[in-house]
Amino acid sequence: MWHSVRVARSRARRVRLELPRPGGERARSDRSLTRRLAIAYAIFALVSGALAWRFGAHPPFLHADPWIARGPIVAASSSAMLGIAYAFAIVLGTRASVSRFGWARQLHHELSPVARRLSTGGIVAVAALSALGEELFFRGFLLENIGILASTAIFGVIHQTRGASRWTWALWATAVGLGFALLYVATGSLVGPILAHALINGTNLAFLRSHEVQLADATPTPTPTVAETEARVET
Repeated sequence: MWHSVRVARSRARRVRLELPRPGGERARSDRSLTRRLAIAYAIFALVSGALAWRFGAHPPFLHADPWIARGPIVAASSSAMLGIAYAFAIVLGTRASVSRFGWARQLHHELSPVARRLSTGGIVAVAALSALGEELFFRGFLLENIGILASTAIFGVIHQTRGASRWTWALWATAVGLGFALLYVATGSLVGPILAHALINGTNLAFLRSHEVQLADATPTPTPTVAETEARVET
């Protein structure tokens, strides 16, 4: 009898171990996505830095002819402080827009499934690496070669997303990107734009992940595929 009980318990344990754990496959997929995004943005940052170094008028992170001429240390310090202030203003503006305007709630609704696939560590990695890569490319490389307006327009256009908010997101990114460009040219340092970009991306991704909005005519947002997620991540 006791032998039969032990055999039954052993079989039950094996069955429990063999049963698929809820969400296990999904969690592995999300971790894989985070790694892929982090690697892709790290490579993008390296390539962008090389382009800025090779084709820029000066080494990356420094503007050759800033509006306010200062030494490198003072320029970096003032750029960082202004970048933090700019990020704070954009984050507050995002919160206010989502609470007051339907277009902002619709955009939040469409982007939130992407953020929910990222862990806290994933948000930090994606925010930091995307900020570094995009600022080196759009400000350190493109701005130096085609100017503020053209580089900012391209920055906005590539931040499109599928759905009703496609051009809303592009226009919002254009406005924010113009702030990054002006901060860079004014202070002569890329430190502020990189810091502001990372803070905005990280804070807003966390907000997208944790905050749900209610739309009067909203339908359930389908979970994005990996390809769709990589196309939407911004920031």
